[in-house]
Amino acid sequence: MTTTLGKSANEGIKDVSNYLRGTILDGLADANTGSISKDDQQLTKFHGIYQQDDRDIRKERRHKKLEPAFSFMIRVRVPGGVALPEQWLEMDRIALEHANGALKLTTRQAFQFHGVIKSNLKKTIAEINQSLFDTLAACGDVNRNVMCNPNPHQSRVHADVLRLATEISNHLSPRTSAYHEIWLDDGTGEKVKVTYDPPKIDDIADPEEPIYGKHYLPRKFKTVIAVPPSNDVDIYAHDLGFIAIIEKDKIVGYNVTVGGGMGMTHGNEETFPRLADLLGYCSPEEAVTVAEAVVRVQRDHGNRDVRANARLKYTIETMGIDAFRAEVEKLLGYELAPVRPFHFEDNGDRFGWIEDHKGNWHFTLFVENGRVYDTPAYGMLSGLREIAKVHTGDFRLTANQNLIISNITPQKKAAITALLEHFKMIDAHERSALRLNSMACVALPTCGLALAESQRYLPDLITELDSILEEAGLRHDAITIRMTGCPNGCSRPYIAEIGFVGKAPGKYNLYLGGGHAGQRLNKLYASSVEGHDAAEMLKPLIQDYAKNREDGERFGDFTIRAGYVKATENGRDFHKELNLAI
Repeated sequence: MTTTLGKSANEGIKDVSNYLRGTILDGLADANTGSISKDDQQLTKFHGIYQQDDRDIRKERRHKKLEPAFSFMIRVRVPGGVALPEQWLEMDRIALEHANGALKLTTRQAFQFHGVIKSNLKKTIAEINQSLFDTLAACGDVNRNVMCNPNPHQSRVHADVLRLATEISNHLSPRTSAYHEIWLDDGTGEKVKVTYDPPKIDDIADPEEPIYGKHYLPRKFKTVIAVPPSNDVDIYAHDLGFIAIIEKDKIVGYNVTVGGGMGMTHGNEETFPRLADLLGYCSPEEAVTVAEAVVRVQRDHGNRDVRANARLKYTIETMGIDAFRAEVEKLLGYELAPVRPFHFEDNGDRFGWIEDHKGNWHFTLFVENGRVYDTPAYGMLSGLREIAKVHTGDFRLTANQNLIISNITPQKKAAITALLEHFKMIDAHERSALRLNSMACVALPTCGLALAESQRYLPDLITELDSILEEAGLRHDAITIRMTGCPNGCSRPYIAEIGFVGKAPGKYNLYLGGGHAGQRLNKLYASSVEGHDAAEMLKPLIQDYAKNREDGERFGDFTIRAGYVKATENGRDFHKELNLAI
């Protein structure tokens, strides 16, 4: 089926882009500005690139009649979050030579570089590809980086879920050769030919883009694979998910979820976060075809007129899950099997040393908000560089912005332990359970959408809350807390037990009542809370929880039972039944 041109401005940009080429090459060649055109800013997202500027100095530069201090964020696609030591060293080098000296581990198991100037873009992306990573489809209206459970506790099946993540990522990559022509051409001017596996479904949307068509998807699309009892990938927060069903240490199939998503718009109740629905069950061999079918249904039925309502979650809200399932099964040519039983316990990481069934070791390192960089007191970037030089296993980025130094052989454990100790990383996880279960997006100063601080502020807020938790005897009780600088929700705050969402400079909406395993949305508790008042506002709730909780009761569950907020049963009810403290 060929899509018709939607009314959203982005649809028109895609329509005339010549399969994501636009005028990007002309923009890169223009030395008179550090920016590119507005239309090309939309197209470069498909190539894994966002134009940004330093908002800390924007006013100063405007006063001096200078253009903003433009730079670019580059997101590296890392299916399943697995990097070899050689690749880690390349990411480290690129961060130091072309970016701002830091590596960002994202909430979706990818690397991000910030502060790359336009004249270095092409060289940087070429070097990323030389490391056998790429940036294609790391952003944009396509299937983005595919996440999977990296946890050593499920190491017996990790190879299988990683393989599926890679297969889905490769299969749903855009087929256009624009990426290679713009960023990887060898200077000969010859058109690059890129070979991909053919579609699984006999429905060629377009000769150059057989799955997506020339208009691609209405909006971004995110896929994850979870391995119960861990929901570390937050499966209900994503467009498409596969829940591994394991029997006798072997994956026998997957429950399929569809229609999750976090983003919304302040003041627009027609936008809301939504948890994914269970669609059915498929065999491992069917999973990639099912993924393609879901993408095709969203391609053809998603809202291309109103971009704020273009995600798959709104398509399913409009169609209903039964009608959506029928469309998927029509493309598949068979019915999905009934969902099989499963159980999630939490969505956090397990820190420190873990030995797997093969006798190899894994060390999960706490990386606050995913920021890997050096300070005079803590040389994390340098320490990981030295570890990568001797490590023979791999590195695994987690969905909680932490890092697993994985598959450490018994012969290498002593050397890596010594380096962890030397660089003061061995006890990085000896923090409060609240801090270990925290996440924040980048926000200011680089994100153009940020309304308030996030990763630069959340650590300080947690320090204040730690004092309250210590007094209440809750230092070691895991509570999920997440902060995002705008309502798009990149840190998935709407399923946190405590969620802060930027509303204005220094002000946040405070949400409570999310499920500890990411299985329930939270609810607005207080609007436009001043950041410096947040800890005091939470103090009586924390004290109440310490005194009156039931055995095993999680903080999010308690806030509902105690009447602080109503439970959010589904996304449509997210803005309803509010009982605001302020």
